[in-house]
Amino acid sequence: MNILSLFVLIPALMLLGLWLAKNLNQVRGVMVAGASCLLALSVWLTIWFIGQRSAGNDAPMLLTAAVDWFKPLHIQYAVGVDGISVVMLLLSSIIVFTGTFASWQLKPLTKEYFLWFTLLSTGVFGFFICTDMFTMFMFYEVALIPMYLLIGVWGSGHKEYSAMKLTLMLMGGSALLILGILGIYYFNGIYNNGEFTMDVNAIALTSHNIPVGIQNAFFPFIFIGFGVLGALFPFHTWSPDGHASAPTAVSMLHAGVLMKLGGYGCFRVAMFLLPEAAQELSWIFLILTTISVVYGALSACVQTDLKYINAYSSVSHCGLVLFAILMMNQTACTGAILQMLSHGLMTALFFALIGMIYGRTHTRDIRQLAGLMKIMPFLAVGYVIAGLANLGLPGFSGFIAEMTIFVGSFGADPVSGDPNTSFRMVATIIACTSIVVTAVYILRVVGKILYGEVENKHFLELTDATWDERVAVICLIFCVAGLGTFPFWVSNVISPSTGNILQSIGVM
Repeated sequence: MNILSLFVLIPALMLLGLWLAKNLNQVRGVMVAGASCLLALSVWLTIWFIGQRSAGNDAPMLLTAAVDWFKPLHIQYAVGVDGISVVMLLLSSIIVFTGTFASWQLKPLTKEYFLWFTLLSTGVFGFFICTDMFTMFMFYEVALIPMYLLIGVWGSGHKEYSAMKLTLMLMGGSALLILGILGIYYFNGIYNNGEFTMDVNAIALTSHNIPVGIQNAFFPFIFIGFGVLGALFPFHTWSPDGHASAPTAVSMLHAGVLMKLGGYGCFRVAMFLLPEAAQELSWIFLILTTISVVYGALSACVQTDLKYINAYSSVSHCGLVLFAILMMNQTACTGAILQMLSHGLMTALFFALIGMIYGRTHTRDIRQLAGLMKIMPFLAVGYVIAGLANLGLPGFSGFIAEMTIFVGSFGADPVSGDPNTSFRMVATIIACTSIVVTAVYILRVVGKILYGEVENKHFLELTDATWDERVAVICLIFCVAGLGTFPFWVSNVISPSTGNILQSIGVM
């Protein structure tokens, strides 16, 4: 058995263990054991991958394997990893591990909650290891469907409305995706002597044979289909409501990992397999992503709910991922993957802290919160660190990711003769304004809820973080600071893979 299949097998065994569990302690034991195994496996895979690259193994994909699943449509269970998918697997395992501890005290229906949480995780891991378009789509759907119940049953506020809105929007995106996938499959076979395949890497070798007109017809289906999950404007409206209503660990996994499926799919499928269309139509989507970046930041400024502030911040930061990918140069695209990794860690930390604060104060309204630094110093310091990372303070992951994106996006040669150079530079300048806006809403919230006099005297009786909450927070802070302090090992893993995709597109 290929070792990558363990990323699907371990969650499957966790589901079985949860189903057989008889009490809360057994449920927690299954989750901790399974999440720890996934984290250890992803760390081992990362170290092994770095070792293979250092030894000179420059194959585009490592640990590849394929088994026929449905021969009439050439569907396979095909797996393989490159630098991008390796760091996404590492991110996913970190969020699942910390999300388990963030949900330690969740009640009621704890067993059922973790069953759906684990099923969602199964879809995420399966998506990142698969190289067959249809199998990727299947795992993509497995990751989306549990969100409805996780929000609708265990959420808060207008949870039924939020769950239904999220499901309808994402299923609409999935409908576009299946049309785009079938279009690529059919026309790639037609224009390549009847060699039909669903394998992403095989299609990439022959995709230039597909006429540009046909590529242009199907590129919006794929990019918008994945872009809906990546909070692409104007298809982002499900995201703030979904974040605000989701329970803590679901918000962590939702924003930290699930939204990354959107950016990953846009890069790995839309642009990799439809290269001429990516070059011709990128300017349209670049406008939309620039709007996402600025609009998300401005919207966060006027919110009063902590979760809505972080949700709109996620729209802005995920917009940066798609923005950088569309620039189609290696520095910007490497920055996009760094941003996915950085934002996944930062937003998971934010949502974990917000959930812990809400669990004590029973409010997320910043107008009712003040002086928390005196009451719960550990959580307050954690929130300050998350805020500083989010606004791009040097030494944290946010600075490295955003700096790489903006340097790459603005670094086009103005005398190269490319008519889009000036347009991209203007878009970059506009997107850069989000840095200032982000600092405004982060510092405003930190000053309002953490400092000053405690207005609600009942808050004086509240306690600080418990041991399980401290485990989750410390792990995430360590990762955010570690990525910001030692970013080059990650960029060295990512860069060859982004280079391979850009070379296939024809821009390198």
